[in-house]
Amino acid sequence: MKVLITGVSGYLGKILATRLLARGHEVIGMDRRPWPDMPRGIEMHRVDIRKRPAEAVFRERRPEVMIHMATLTHITAPREERYRVNLNGTKALFEHCHRYGVAQAIFIGRHTIYGAAPDAPLFRSEAEPPLAMTTFPALADLVAADLFAGAALWRWPELNTAVLRLVYTLGPSTGGTLASYLGGPRVPTVLGFDPLFQFMHELDAAEAILHALDARLRGVFNVAGPRPVPLSVLVRTTGRKALPLPEPLFDRMSGRFGLPDLPRGSRSHIKHSIVVDDRAFRKATGFDPAYDEQQTMESFRWA
Repeated sequence: MKVLITGVSGYLGKILATRLLARGHEVIGMDRRPWPDMPRGIEMHRVDIRKRPAEAVFRERRPEVMIHMATLTHITAPREERYRVNLNGTKALFEHCHRYGVAQAIFIGRHTIYGAAPDAPLFRSEAEPPLAMTTFPALADLVAADLFAGAALWRWPELNTAVLRLVYTLGPSTGGTLASYLGGPRVPTVLGFDPLFQFMHELDAAEAILHALDARLRGVFNVAGPRPVPLSVLVRTTGRKALPLPEPLFDRMSGRFGLPDLPRGSRSHIKHSIVVDDRAFRKATGFDPAYDEQQTMESFRWA
């Protein structure tokens, strides 16, 4: 099968591309970033997903499957750039899929689009509306991209579309949003709050995407790994030390004294839990994570 992966140079894209290649698939990568140690057998196109050279890849190579991972998740990036990449880029890619006969499209989204709030239900099903735009406005572009990908289900019914809302990932690559938050020896928390954090091993995340591909999954699905753990346990088990800050000081301390540079609005995600119900995905694909929460945290700690 000919599989196109956008954002292939990211930590998860590399794992996925390598596994697809090992399975005998023809793998085409698309990314603006280089992949210096790319395995032989992967075809790489260093293009911007919003530009004409990206459309040329669809027109000339005719992939059967697109796995879209080229969303910009760095909240510190300029808002205009995030909208251009996340929303306009996603829109362009799905239009290329429709125009050039792609059979299956898998959009890799984030569970954080549900938003963190004190009155939110503990477990979020796929039927829950994404409220991150109200609790964390900087995520509005990711919410918009997710909703556009979901709209492809009725806009282009011939395109088999799956939207996967993955929880945070952790692993030896030390890549991803949660890994950045845990990157230093001290982790800022909000005094008086200890929310549940839900994450999965990065190898399990790649395997879940492969399960979606094999099952020719269609629809919107939450994807999770082991049970969530309190933030205090996550910080301690990964070898860090929590630094509880009074809420009025939290934003002012961000990026100072060796603490991670967190955007305004992220405080709600450090105060309140976002836990998703992934039973529908497991039932549809038979997915079962190989790594439990302890193994996942330790793989990150000893990376």
